[in-house]
Amino acid sequence: MQTQFTRDAGVEVPLLCGAMYPCGNPELVAAVSEAGALGVVQPISFAYVHSGSLATGLAKVRELTQKPIAFNAIVEKASKKYERVMRGWIEEALDADIRFFVTALGNPREVVRLVHAAGGVVYHDVTERRFAQKARDEGVDGLIAVNRRAGGHAGQRSAKELFDELRDLELPIVCAGGVGDEDGYVDMLQLGYAGVQMGTRFIATPECKVHADYRQLIVDSEEDDIVLTKRLSGLDVAVIRRGSPQEMEAGEPGALLSWLLRQPKTKHIARTLLALQSLRALKRSSRAAVSQHGYKDVYQAGKSVSGIHAIEPAADIVKRFQAAADRAS
Repeated sequence: MQTQFTRDAGVEVPLLCGAMYPCGNPELVAAVSEAGALGVVQPISFAYVHSGSLATGLAKVRELTQKPIAFNAIVEKASKKYERVMRGWIEEALDADIRFFVTALGNPREVVRLVHAAGGVVYHDVTERRFAQKARDEGVDGLIAVNRRAGGHAGQRSAKELFDELRDLELPIVCAGGVGDEDGYVDMLQLGYAGVQMGTRFIATPECKVHADYRQLIVDSEEDDIVLTKRLSGLDVAVIRRGSPQEMEAGEPGALLSWLLRQPKTKHIARTLLALQSLRALKRSSRAAVSQHGYKDVYQAGKSVSGIHAIEPAADIVKRFQAAADRAS
């Protein structure tokens, strides 16, 4: 089944494994791409959690597959140092012959310039029309529409509402959020999406290097178990509820930090402080989400958990979804 997304990405299946922190490890990215879909590199996960550096992680991926992979560039202007590091990672990815980029949380203009000059394409994460229009004006080639059922930083609209809001922008649109089984996947393609991005479904795989309890929680959870917390980044993040609402609220930003997060001139600094805090916590607990309990016992997931009933190899998931789409078409 070919769509504009599969043509842009050079893949067989209109399916992505979304970039994930801290879950995105080289083995998972490679397994998804090798099966015919598109694995997306999250460079912070590669550099600080799984591989020691982006270069080492990319080399590991290339040991496992020669098929196309993508790169996730978080373009929020958190600090000058972060911008320099991300710019270096983008150039490193281009040097490694990656030509599909997913941008998020900022203006994609500079990434578009660099990637287009190298003959690549850029899709941008959006949660509503105004962000999509800005991204289109900056020259992106496609949109990843993050709906309210997504894990991580979810949107506010349903998949259908968001598609209807964006469809006249004349860009290919990928659905992100809420898809955990074949029926949901086929529904999104038949609605008109050019592809589907899944994250939570691919955490429940043996290739994803997380603690076994994290995988099992995804299998055991229902969509009512997914709640929002600000404790990871200062923005609402969808996670699996663990304990009472009061326990989930413990660790939320205090009054001062919450105020800083609401101010246009200080929100980026506040988010950076929270991100660094989370990173320090992750390091202190020996890469906790990967190897043991920890990471403040906060596990990200979307409402797609309702369609996930087993831990399965990534290739089996891709092939099963591909077969379902082929039957439907």
